[in-house]
Amino acid sequence: MKEDNVLKQVAEMVGIADSYVSAWGDEAKVEDETILRLLAALGYDTKNDDALLESARKKNRPDVLAPVQVIRRGEQPMHITLHLGVSARMSDFSWRLHTEQGEVMEGWLQSQLISDDRESGGPLVFALPDDLEMGYHKLEVFRKRRKSPFEMTLIVTPESCYKQPALLDDKKLWGTSVQLYSVRTNHNWGIGDFGDLKQLVADIAARGGDFVGLNPIHSLFPANPEGASPYSPSSRRWLNLMYIDVSSVPEFAQCDPAQQLVGSSEFQQRLVDARNTNWVNYSEVSCLKMAVLPLLFETFTERHLDKKTARAENFLQFVEEGGDSLLHQAAFDALHAKLKKGDDNIWGWPAFPEEYRHFDNAAVKAFIKNNFKQVQLYMYLQWLADTQLAEVNDLAEEKGMVMGLYRDLAVGVCDSGAETWADHGALCQDVSVGAPPDVLGPLGQNWGLPPLNPQVLKETAYEPYIQLLRANMRNCGALRIDHVLGLLRLWWIPKGESAKSGAYMYYPVEDLMAILALESHRHHCTVIGEDLGTVPDEIVEKLSTAGVHSYKVFFFETAEDGGYLSPGHYPAQSMAALCTHDMPTLRGFWHCDDLKMGEELGLYPDKEQLSGLFDSRAESKQRILDSLNWHGYLPEGVGHDARYVPMDRNLSEGLQLHLAASSSALLSLQLEDWLEMDKPVNIPGTVDEYPNWRRKLSTTLDDLFTRQDIIDLTRRLTETRANASQKN
Repeated sequence: MKEDNVLKQVAEMVGIADSYVSAWGDEAKVEDETILRLLAALGYDTKNDDALLESARKKNRPDVLAPVQVIRRGEQPMHITLHLGVSARMSDFSWRLHTEQGEVMEGWLQSQLISDDRESGGPLVFALPDDLEMGYHKLEVFRKRRKSPFEMTLIVTPESCYKQPALLDDKKLWGTSVQLYSVRTNHNWGIGDFGDLKQLVADIAARGGDFVGLNPIHSLFPANPEGASPYSPSSRRWLNLMYIDVSSVPEFAQCDPAQQLVGSSEFQQRLVDARNTNWVNYSEVSCLKMAVLPLLFETFTERHLDKKTARAENFLQFVEEGGDSLLHQAAFDALHAKLKKGDDNIWGWPAFPEEYRHFDNAAVKAFIKNNFKQVQLYMYLQWLADTQLAEVNDLAEEKGMVMGLYRDLAVGVCDSGAETWADHGALCQDVSVGAPPDVLGPLGQNWGLPPLNPQVLKETAYEPYIQLLRANMRNCGALRIDHVLGLLRLWWIPKGESAKSGAYMYYPVEDLMAILALESHRHHCTVIGEDLGTVPDEIVEKLSTAGVHSYKVFFFETAEDGGYLSPGHYPAQSMAALCTHDMPTLRGFWHCDDLKMGEELGLYPDKEQLSGLFDSRAESKQRILDSLNWHGYLPEGVGHDARYVPMDRNLSEGLQLHLAASSSALLSLQLEDWLEMDKPVNIPGTVDEYPNWRRKLSTTLDDLFTRQDIIDLTRRLTETRANASQKN
């Protein structure tokens, strides 16, 4: 019994839940073995009870002054907690605060004392001035005869996230969401790029849209281009180099070898072929771009770096600001490219020769020194990507869009990329995150992404999290946080285990949300939280008061009787969408293509379950028609019996306008649904069975925005959103 108690006691101390409410509504117990494995992954000594308890006491013994304290201004008093022995004399203590704004404040503990509970084993609490400005401040507490002060990072934050003035005025916005790689134009290199994104932003702005939403554009693996999932990035702090618009790089116009190569008939033919495929050929795109980009870097070196021009200065400043993180990314990409050339099986750092498996290794330092130009090439490419993204955002502002770009932050990083390769303990690498079993996925999901360690986050004053937000709030007006429930808890699975053998690890959600609000204000960036799936009640209120927009997908918004929610009942602080990248398209949903394809791929081994899904879909379709009819959005000529009604342009438009009338602040529509496409972007649960993250749009942007039906639809969307604004 004792062992069980110790394990539970330590699990609770650490934040691991030993049970949870399953998707079926009952209480599910977590195996002791799972908890032990997770504690071991966090560095606890699990060989026996006493060792576990001792290591837990050591790890969780409070410091005199915690490394970090987060206070929401106006909501919480500026009270600081000290853990001191009973014998410590208060008159020996003074404090000094260095604010981020450069102010220095000082005082004595005695004169600011709030409470002293040391006699009963509690802390001592003192107050700082209540009118501290928001930001990251450094607090020092001095004790007489002690050489160095105790230090804390004090983070003072706003109560909730930033919203653009138009949102505060209840303006209802609409925009499109797009997988950038899927965009077609007559001039890209076989993949949508930042040049295409400029064109798309201008087109949407001209038709009354206020944002363009993107799939994650995090850095992937330039040396392994087929690793294409935007949700398994090498690092979430840097950008995908394949999105560089090569011919727009200033050096391209000055580089004769590049122009000759690209102008050759063979290269031009390859470009045409790459553009004409219906699926992105990542290997070919990478081959084409990486044949030219290094030539541009040579030109940049000769014309700018060697001559110390203003353009070179900009680049060097970018490198300095990128710091260690940029060096990690560039060194990883350069080393990976070199090793892959020698052995095509090197997919990520776990396959590197032993001496190269961590950034800190001597062999890696030697590689950087001996191949500095190659490392610098990847820094230059990151700079080009960042500059081009900034230009798109500037254009959106110039065109008067309220939000411009909205970016997407993936839930984690791939376990074989740059971020894990250079990690110094912020990530828990013996663990993967995922989701427990649910109705649609009875085996659960294992995403292969190592999570941030909540203990280390506190010890480092949340620095890895802050840097992550800053990198992703750059050059955009909104950030969508994938699986925002991860701010409260993540499903941790010991490495090598199936998703069933996991447990929920809880995170310091109040601190994480407060910091999110601070960075959101600093970057003038609205926050959208992807809160689909099993949502614990405790986070709903927290997200709402933190000013995070909920994510409302039409097909999931049903009332208790199974009917669809009236769009007027959607919460104002939300983004409404018809479909997402993990769902079938509108047409695919209506014609059950996802179920038919799932059957072909063997995703539904249980025939009875599949039959139930078909029945449930038929019922949903009928209720959708009923809802559209009731609210006056069922177009003329569209029948009332779902069994005989196909998804055509009229019905698609009716559905989009129905949702456009919603009270959600934001409405996001997919370009695929404007084009009546049927094939999905991604089929969850598949790896090789379907070409995920490769399907392109069925036509070019030029063609799309000259079509009369699209011109009419965007006009009506703008009108319907304006009417919805007035109703509020």
